[in-house]
This record gives sequence, structure tokens and C-alpha cells, in this order.
Amino acid sequence: MKILIIEDEKSLSESIVSFLSTKDYVCEQAFSCGEASMKIGLYQYDCILLDLMLPDGNGLDLFHEIKKCSPETGVIIASAKDSVDDKIKGLELGADDYIAKPFHLSELAMRIFALIRRRNFSNNNVVESNGITINLLSKTVTANGCKMELTKTEYELLLFLVSNKNKVVSKSAVAEHLSGDMADMMDNFNFIYAHIKNLKARLAEAGCENYIKTYYGTGYKWIE
Repeated sequence: MKILIIEDEKSLSESIVSFLSTKDYVCEQAFSCGEASMKIGLYQYDCILLDLMLPDGNGLDLFHEIKKCSPETGVIIASAKDSVDDKIKGLELGADDYIAKPFHLSELAMRIFALIRRRNFSNNNVVESNGITINLLSKTVTANGCKMELTKTEYELLLFLVSNKNKVVSKSAVAEHLSGDMADMMDNFNFIYAHIKNLKARLAEAGCENYIKTYYGTGYKWIE
């Protein structure tokens, strides 16, 4: 899952990235409205943590831009101004959650998890498709009742495909999801081909063949 952290306090931003990375999130950072606006226009995110107090603009104005460019993205508003007015205004505008500074990183991680679970998986901790069960809490996968041994990347790839079931996801979308804005620096999609091939092989070994359909030159679809 990919997170954008919009926070001008660099030490706090780095702490958030460091902690969330241990939870297997792909994290990107923006330290100003301008930088955040650029990234929102270029990339898709599962969740955005938005600080209201930014050096070059109002976070609530940026929130409007987020919802215009990517209405399906979840947004958690963070602000040192622990005021009822800020909280109500943000939630009225359509924010998914609000967290007041200072906050515990473990609490932030659980709020992000709850938001993504609510938006992508109908508030379930367990996702099932074609005999495959994905436990979002333990990050384990079983196929036909047997545990599958997947790498971190294979797990994230499987979850991404299942969460977009019956939709064609482009190779660039897969690359962004797995590696963030580093995808722009890649010369080709060879690493995507390799992970798709490996995941297909593991699924076949578990008796779950032909669920990932390749659309050559376009992308991939999880068929349910």
C-alpha cells in the first residue's frame, strides 16, 4: 500500500516514514503544497496524511485538490491545532479521519490500516477470492486451506490485484504501487514481469491457476 505524507516538519516526516516502512507501506514525502500538488497530479495513493499548516499554503485548499484529482484516495488530516473547528471543517469537506499532533506512530499506523480496510475491503480484516484467503492483519495468504509462502513484494502484488479484481491495472500502476515514485527512474518493467511470473507460479503450485490474465502491452487483471 502506498502512502503520501504531506508534512513540512522534516524530522517528523522522517520518523513517520521510518515507522510505516516497518509495516510494509511504500511511503513518499512532500514538504510543501507545491511539492504535494505535483505528486498528487502524477501518482495514485491509497492514503494521504495531510498536515494543515504548510509553509506555502493552506492544507484545506490542498485537500480540495486531492479530492478533485483522486476522489477515491483516503485522507487523514493532521494538525497541531487541536481545535474542534478544524476537525469539523476537515471532516465536513470529506476527510476520512483526523489526528491531532502530537500523536503516537502506532496509533497513526492503525488509523491508516483501518482507513484502507474500510475503503478497499468493506471493513474486513480477511479478503477472499477464488479460494484464496488474505489476512490483512497477519499479512498471510492461504490457498485452498494451505498456507502460501510469499515474499513481501508478491504479497503486495497479490493484494493489489485482488483489490482491483476484474479491472485491468496498467504496468505503470503496478510499478508505482510497488516502488512509489522510484518507478519513474526505471528504464523498463522487467521487475514487474518477474514478480508477475513468480506469483503466477506460486498460485499454480497451490492449485490456483489462470486467475491473473495478462493483457500484453497494457497490464494485468485478477479474474473472479
